[in-house]
Amino acid sequence: MERLLRGHPLRTVSVDGASAEFVTDAALVRRILVKDGKHYTKGELFQKARILSRAGLLAQDDALHRHYRRLAHPYLRTTAVAGHAPVMEEIARDTAALWRPGQPVDVQAEMCRAASGIALNTLFGALPRETSNVLGAHLAALSWEMIRKPLYGKAARSPRPSQRLAGAFTGFRTLLASCVAGRLGSPAASGDHLSALLADTGPDGTAALSADQICDEAVMMLTAATVTTASVMSWALYLLAEDPLVEEKVLKDLAQTTAAHPGTATGAGVRPGHGQGPPGYALRFLMEVLRLYPPVWITCRKTLSDVTLGEHALPAGTHVMFSSYLLHRDPDRYPHPHRLDPDRWLSLRPTALDASYIPFGAGARGCVGEAFAWKELEILLGAVAREWQLTLPPGTRVRAAAHTTLHPQRLHMLPQPR
Repeated sequence: MERLLRGHPLRTVSVDGASAEFVTDAALVRRILVKDGKHYTKGELFQKARILSRAGLLAQDDALHRHYRRLAHPYLRTTAVAGHAPVMEEIARDTAALWRPGQPVDVQAEMCRAASGIALNTLFGALPRETSNVLGAHLAALSWEMIRKPLYGKAARSPRPSQRLAGAFTGFRTLLASCVAGRLGSPAASGDHLSALLADTGPDGTAALSADQICDEAVMMLTAATVTTASVMSWALYLLAEDPLVEEKVLKDLAQTTAAHPGTATGAGVRPGHGQGPPGYALRFLMEVLRLYPPVWITCRKTLSDVTLGEHALPAGTHVMFSSYLLHRDPDRYPHPHRLDPDRWLSLRPTALDASYIPFGAGARGCVGEAFAWKELEILLGAVAREWQLTLPPGTRVRAAAHTTLHPQRLHMLPQPR
């Protein structure tokens, strides 16, 4: 991708026989996402969540998308995330506590398990432990299949998902539908995202979404929260193992943060660019992980009307693509772009003025769960890194796989107690 597209601000490409304009200039990407966002809608070349939902946040209609974004926001904003932290910490510790010294750990499967438990117990409220465990296991299985779902090629074009993905989806959705049905009689019983979906009404006062649509929206939210976190945390633990000096600095920062905030696994969980002064080393490390391996690594939009993008006139219906992976490795913005360097964020700051750092997207369709994700990543990193030193088995070579998320193709590691 870098070799073929670098140096071309906008270049025509083909994806599965469909023509698209590939944009590599950060200023033009910002124009697509922010300044001229109303002239673009979701593209159709990569249907990452096609089998999950077409309602709510994934609706093509911008007004409907904004409505369900507002509905989710109270449970994902920074102040709400602080209340979720104890649940996140408990699930993160419980996940790592099951590991055994010297016994290989499938890191991606374990991170799916932890992230699924966190998503369920924060967005759905307190669940009975047995219900949470069963739902979590099925959500983790679905998330792992979604992570590996191809974005293009024959398998992606097929109207039917793979047998494993279809089975995982059906298994989780059937269980979730039972939980939704049990809550239909008391939609305002608890202050969580599911209750908000159940209580939502249309102009005539009737339920805005059917039970099936509520279930689809819940599946989408839970799966999206799980797959992205699991992919990022897998890379984070791999990169720690690969660079002992970075690992040492992360551990030192985590220890200092714990001392400054006794009784919690992490500190304030400030989003980058929203706090006073430069972020701490552990947060800078996570920023660098997301720069190198953004989970949503490629995106497609489609023009709703004739637009001008830079010096190019694009007719309505044009597919426009860009890659956060490529933007994040621009040598003009990031010297030695392939190097892990958390300290680059001492002088750099994520900014809304361009799109050179967009691990969570930008504009009206940017990730509504960004604050939630930063806190979750910080807690998971602390829970694992403080208790375990993870190493790769001798001779292991880890490769990146560009599927629904950008994830390690296979990542088994050996844990040893600190």
